[in-house]
Amino acid sequence: MNHIQIGLLFIASYILGGIPTGYIIGRLKGIDIRQHGSGNPGTANVYRTLGKVPGLLTFFADFLKGFIPTLIAAQYFFVPAGALAIAGHIWTPFLRFHGGKGVATAAGVFMALLPLPTAGAFVVFAIAVGITSHISVGSMAASVALPVLCFALAKDYQRPFTLLALTVCVLIFYTHIANIRRILKGAELSFKHKREGAGKN
Repeated sequence: MNHIQIGLLFIASYILGGIPTGYIIGRLKGIDIRQHGSGNPGTANVYRTLGKVPGLLTFFADFLKGFIPTLIAAQYFFVPAGALAIAGHIWTPFLRFHGGKGVATAAGVFMALLPLPTAGAFVVFAIAVGITSHISVGSMAASVALPVLCFALAKDYQRPFTLLALTVCVLIFYTHIANIRRILKGAELSFKHKREGAGKN
C-alpha cells in the first residue's frame, strides 16, 4: 500500500465515521434529532426520542463505521484509521463538526482490534446500565473497563492498543461532560424515559 492509498484510507475512515446516522434516521422520521431531547444525534437520544428500533439501527450503523475501516486498516497495521473514524463521528463534517459522543464507533474500532476485551467492556456497559438505567453511565463505565481489560487480556503484540484505549476513555469522558453535570444534579434522564416526539417507531 503506497502513501496515496494510505492517505485515501485515512480520509475515507474520517468521512465514513462522520456519516451522521442518528441525524439521517431522524430526518427519515420527519424530525431533526438535534432539536429534540438532549440534542445529540447519537444512539441514546435517538432511542429516547424515536424508540427502540431507530435507536438500535443508529447504534449498529455507528458501530460498523468504526469496525469496517479498522478491520481493513488492521491488515496493514494502520491503527490511526480507527482513531480517525471515531474523530469523524464526534466531529462530523456533515453537521458543522457537532456529532455524537463516539461510544458506538469506538466500540466498533476495538471490536475489530481486540474482540475479547471489547466483549468484556460490553458486559460492564450492560451491568452499569442495568443498575443505573443511564446509558451515559454505562458508556463511561465501559470506557474505563476497556483499557484495564486490554492490559489484562490482550496478547503481547496487542498491548500498545491499551494506550489507544486510554486515550479513547479520556475522549469519552470529555464528550460526556454535560451528562456528568446532569448526573451530579440528579437531572440525567434514563434510557426508559420518553421525551417529546417519542412514541414514533
